[in-house]
Amino acid sequence: MKVKILDLNVNYTKAGNKDQAVILLHGWGQNTSMMEPVSDYLSEFFTVYNLDFPGFGQSDTPNTTWGVDVYSEMLAKFIEELDINNPIIIAHSFGVRVAIYYAKDHDVKKMIFTGGAGIRPKRGLKYYTRTYSYKLAKQVLKLPGLSKKREAMMKNAGSEDYRALSGAMRASFVEIVNLDLTPYLKDIKCEVLLVWGSLDDATPLWMGQKMEREIPNAGLAVFENDGHYAYFNQMPRFLSVIDIFLKEDKV
Repeated sequence: MKVKILDLNVNYTKAGNKDQAVILLHGWGQNTSMMEPVSDYLSEFFTVYNLDFPGFGQSDTPNTTWGVDVYSEMLAKFIEELDINNPIIIAHSFGVRVAIYYAKDHDVKKMIFTGGAGIRPKRGLKYYTRTYSYKLAKQVLKLPGLSKKREAMMKNAGSEDYRALSGAMRASFVEIVNLDLTPYLKDIKCEVLLVWGSLDDATPLWMGQKMEREIPNAGLAVFENDGHYAYFNQMPRFLSVIDIFLKEDKV
């Protein structure tokens, strides 16, 4: 199904027919398929909405820069358009960024974050040396006759996610990853379950531990010896954990 939000067609699936709504938010570069097992399981007890963020899956791609604030606005308008009240939000990675920003200003019944992004990474000397060296080299390579080397350097710079993007989505990625959402964690009023892989190298466990400290009513469950996609790799375990957390909300 699709709905028009902010002049873009947003793709989503809807499963179940209960009073309490659950909204599923996937990570960067993913789509509804990552959350489909969660939707299938929870649809017996809730009405479950599984979204493709704009720029991913079967949703339209923005032609302007979208920061976390715009993605959050999109979520708010989606909830309003579909007449959803006080939803439960389950989010992974980038989806957690959007959920945090949304929850600071809107009512949410409960939230489940897994491999949540949004906290600024710790930067060491190696990172800053590499960053400033890159910026200096980029300026030097603007000199006549060095344009091809500059293009090659820029093509290979940045993370894999960054290199896979172009145009507005690349600009969006830069804006999104540079926004530290830590100041908003204290504004989350609902209960939050945090599920983290102990070996997560994209959003390290210390980020989950910090969210547990900063969010007023949060608890952390750690999946040992698993990484950023621990929830997906250990789906039966993940479903068991959220089943307990949402026990009182089932209809």
